[in-house]
Amino acid sequence: MTPTPYDAIILGAGGAGLMCAAVAGQRGRKVLLIDHADQPGKKILISGGGRCNFTNIHTAPDRYLSTNRHFAKSALSRYTAQDFIALVNGYNIAWHEKTLGQLFCDGSAKQIVAMLMDECPDDRVTLSLGQSVSDIRHSDGTYQVDYGSEAATAPALVIATGGPSIPKMGATSFAYDIARQFGLKVVEPRPALVPLTLGGEETLFRSLSGVSAPIVASCGKTAFREAALFTHKGLSGPAILQISSYWRHGDPVGVDFLPDLKPDWLTKLKREAPRLALSRAVNAHLPARLSETLLERIALSGDLGNLADRKLEEASRRLSNWRFMPNGTEGYAKAEVTAGGISTADLSSKNMEARQMPGLYAIGEAVDVTGWLGGYNFQWAWASGHAAGEAI
Repeated sequence: MTPTPYDAIILGAGGAGLMCAAVAGQRGRKVLLIDHADQPGKKILISGGGRCNFTNIHTAPDRYLSTNRHFAKSALSRYTAQDFIALVNGYNIAWHEKTLGQLFCDGSAKQIVAMLMDECPDDRVTLSLGQSVSDIRHSDGTYQVDYGSEAATAPALVIATGGPSIPKMGATSFAYDIARQFGLKVVEPRPALVPLTLGGEETLFRSLSGVSAPIVASCGKTAFREAALFTHKGLSGPAILQISSYWRHGDPVGVDFLPDLKPDWLTKLKREAPRLALSRAVNAHLPARLSETLLERIALSGDLGNLADRKLEEASRRLSNWRFMPNGTEGYAKAEVTAGGISTADLSSKNMEARQMPGLYAIGEAVDVTGWLGGYNFQWAWASGHAAGEAI
């Protein structure tokens, strides 16, 4: 079998791989884009409830986690959210902004995949779907990839196969295997943007499954103000998904159930309405089932006027800084992304090329760069894919 020569071989036809192929193809490069899935952009298609939260207008490097917090700056500054919006507008794809700068298609995520496919010149980009890679090797500055019953060679190989989150979509840790094969380090991967599970005494909160409330969730010095949702396994909702990326086993997660109230709100209310029951006072700000469960744990009840100021202040403190001790997460099956990945220490922040392995690139979720919830990870896919596409 004689391998077919290309200028670049890209492994993975997700957001980053498609962007990289489009940019390289438009520069006249002959590109082979390989994916074991039966269609391109499968994670794009399911994102945002099928409407694809394709970027965030508040994208900034400080909204990404990485062992090197400066690594994402270069790529993000050279291909911005506005650049991607301009591309979307050029295809007349209608979109709208939801909360916190999140942009979604009015129609379908299929429009984003179709746009990226259209951006890949037919005469320059060859797409091979449903083909598993059986072997990758390198010699004399050339990479050879055996896939299906075919083989290809190129001076550039791009790892764009993502992380192991959402395995039912075909996600695997293949990217890390390739990286290690060529001597690149891998920062321990873990599920991110993932629901947290509760055990022990805290299992009683599972009875609140389906109850949600606006909160501030915190872990260490990081905090997010959004909704939390109780589930039959523990805690979820945007605020919890956000904080999960910063959480490690053994860490407590703080929840402020009353972020708009001052610490002395109960003692002030006691002066104004001494005959008001504590349960009714808290019910005014929280769903009844949640309020009831929290007050049961605090073990305080009765009219405000009959409760000591010290007890009310303590109750207010507990409600504003409730400490949960998660016993784990719901794992990669429910994780929106993977934190960790191919070490940025081994990559150029300018073009995503491996420092010690010329012609090898890593982009997107495969790399140790993880964005917040709300379009940030897609923007990293576009920006890192664009950076490598300009270089190969």
